[in-house]
Amino acid sequence: MKAPVSWIREYVDLPEAVSTEQLAAKLTMLGLKLEALETPADAITGPLVIGRVLTIEKEPQKNGKVINWCTVDVGPELNAVHGTGEFGDGVGIVCGAHNFVEGDLVVVCLPGAVLPGNFEISARKTYGHVSTGMICSVRELGLGEDHDGIIVLPADVGAPGEEAFGVLAMSDSVIEFEINPDRAYALSLRGIAREAAIGFDAPFHDPGQRPVPAANDGGPPVIVDDAEGCPVFVARSVTGFDPAAPTPDWMVRRLNQSGMRPISLGVDITNYVMLELGQPIHGYDRAKLVGAIRVRRATEGEQLTTLDGQLRTLSPGASGDLLITDDSGPIGIAGTMGGQTTEMSELTTDVVIEAAHFSAVSIFRTERRHKLPSEASKRFERGVDPELPAAAADRVVELMVELGGATADPGVTVVGEAPQRRAITAATALPARVTGMEITAETAVSNLEQVGCDVVVDGDTLTATVPPWRPDMSDPFDLVEEVARIVGYDKVPSVLPPAPSGRGLPLIQKLRRRVGLVLAGAGWTESISYPFVGDADWSNLGLADDDERRRAIRMANPLNAEEPQLATTLLPGVLRSLGLNVGRGNGDASLFETGLVFRPTGEEKAPILGVDRRPTKAEWAEIEKAVPHQPQHLVLAVAGHRERSGWWGEGRQGSWADAIEAVRRVAAAVGVEIEVSAAAVAPWHPGRCAEIRVGETTLGHAGELHPKVCKAFGVPERSAAAEIDLDALLERAQVITPSPRFGTYPVAKEDVALVVDVGVPSVDVEAALREGAGELLESVRLFDVFTGDQVGEGRKSLAFALRFRSPDRTLKEGEATAAREAAVALAAERTGAVQRV
Repeated sequence: MKAPVSWIREYVDLPEAVSTEQLAAKLTMLGLKLEALETPADAITGPLVIGRVLTIEKEPQKNGKVINWCTVDVGPELNAVHGTGEFGDGVGIVCGAHNFVEGDLVVVCLPGAVLPGNFEISARKTYGHVSTGMICSVRELGLGEDHDGIIVLPADVGAPGEEAFGVLAMSDSVIEFEINPDRAYALSLRGIAREAAIGFDAPFHDPGQRPVPAANDGGPPVIVDDAEGCPVFVARSVTGFDPAAPTPDWMVRRLNQSGMRPISLGVDITNYVMLELGQPIHGYDRAKLVGAIRVRRATEGEQLTTLDGQLRTLSPGASGDLLITDDSGPIGIAGTMGGQTTEMSELTTDVVIEAAHFSAVSIFRTERRHKLPSEASKRFERGVDPELPAAAADRVVELMVELGGATADPGVTVVGEAPQRRAITAATALPARVTGMEITAETAVSNLEQVGCDVVVDGDTLTATVPPWRPDMSDPFDLVEEVARIVGYDKVPSVLPPAPSGRGLPLIQKLRRRVGLVLAGAGWTESISYPFVGDADWSNLGLADDDERRRAIRMANPLNAEEPQLATTLLPGVLRSLGLNVGRGNGDASLFETGLVFRPTGEEKAPILGVDRRPTKAEWAEIEKAVPHQPQHLVLAVAGHRERSGWWGEGRQGSWADAIEAVRRVAAAVGVEIEVSAAAVAPWHPGRCAEIRVGETTLGHAGELHPKVCKAFGVPERSAAAEIDLDALLERAQVITPSPRFGTYPVAKEDVALVVDVGVPSVDVEAALREGAGELLESVRLFDVFTGDQVGEGRKSLAFALRFRSPDRTLKEGEATAAREAAVALAAERTGAVQRV
């Protein structure tokens, strides 16, 4: 909404010392969001003067265009500077417009000037002449969009050579606001001026408060069939209107400043009143109306050609389009746009004026249905003052009589009445309690009265009757907002709540942070993905049709139609990220991610509750039952080199072992020991997949990805991944992780190589060695795996480093050897291992 400052000052007695910037700042603090400040004069430098056209020579061109070669008097001083003497007392200017004659006063921009858009004016040769300057139109000066002709000034505005800035009111600043949907009243000068009066505590002259003639039976006939959609309809008429009468310059200027293009006097008056009061107006050519005006809903098959030339099929039914009709059928879409059959034209002399109030919901639906936004619908869908139609119609009649020579008909039609004003009761102390400011009851009452409320105080409570232009005010906290914004949001105290001592992060947050730090320290990079998947992801992962991970929640309004489901596994997101890294040249990547997965049972069903009260405990329980299980998962994926090559030697490719080792590190960081065993689960390679357990609980799986999965996600073959239930792991975490033991006595080192079948997991051999070695064993580590002819086909050699130490003495000769032999014996018994010699 663009508001000229001079227009605002017509309705509010602002102090002369208040600048445009101060006015904009105050209105912004009251809740009107500032979009821009414009002063047209600031965008122009150099000579912009009044000129008188002395001669016009019309010169047809080869391209069919006719240009005017003009002699223009720009005053003695400027004639001497810019003239050549060739044209007598004037300068020569080429002009393509044809809406002026010899003797007219025009606006001339002379060489050296710069117009909006950094358009520099100079003397240049065009159409065979040297044009010394330019005769300006509204658009060239940044005053509007009209470019049909140049500006022709009234004969008495000034003499040639005088500056044109004052004549064109170019020093009049314009404030543009972005109006929120709940501030519909601010889509008018009336509303903005009222806010300015509040902000500066200045007298306000309401243009909507005017005496209007009483309703009678002599007005245009109107029938309203849908009183809910149209509670108020006012119709007035004028006769003898001069359709050729020009729109006065002051109105043209204000329409341009407000961002509207002048069209004709009749249309311009209705647009002017809409900007002034906020009430959309529509005018009909009385001669084209057939019978009474009727307001009703559309019926099946009805069509209407609207003023934009589009033939529209209208929506029938109780929630369909609300129409303005006569005996010939639809003549307009109520509150949105009129029809062509009854529009005012250059022949219209008798006008019927419509000022009505329409349902905001109905207009909103119609506008969206037909994709037909208009200045009228923008106001109606937000909520217009329902008590305004009579005053708005009377204002239009007044201007048509004054400017168009019309005669006002005495008949006044008023159908319906405005809804009763809403009353809100609240505690007088509520504004102070909610905002934290010291707001007395007297201040609260005064501020509410400033915004237009009628306030009655009864002890510790007040009842405010809301003004009709504020449909957004509906509960006590709306009253608090009004009081607070007038007191000033900048006065709301900034008070930090006292932090309780002796508290930090909850244990679960500490553990989750520990997991991230451990992985980051081990060279893994955290990634973040959207928790959305699609059917293609399940196919890319190679999941079977009956895999429980395919049972996902489908969203009603997904961000991406190809990913309409909530993730039941984090693998698709991290694998897409991994593929994106590889595709952009980062082929060596180790990523991890933590996040929620959604595991529905299929039995969740959310109850539909009203919004008029808080849910009961039983209803809360039903709501919580409808929420699917959402455990926190950890997923890892590695591609390319885990250790890069360099001067230090060869690098090492990432593998399934890195994925498993990363999970081991995480588990060790929270004091949990995991067990690993072979498994076959998609999307992992069936022979290179491990199940990760804690006791009898399966946390997840890790291993090398299936080649088809690698291809589907665009990652290198033999890439590896792991996914575990992080919540299940952290449930078993130790609050205080045991510190490592440091022995002060010497360690005894023993190495052993055991040959077993290829299918025997090394973890089983390691477990047997640990148990057999007894309490002297400090650590056991697998440091080599060998296959070849030396150990036989289908066999492998596992080499372990065993370290023995006593916490309280030096081991005697033979103790470490005996412990090693006991360990080997138990491994042989359980796994069939044979010691290599």
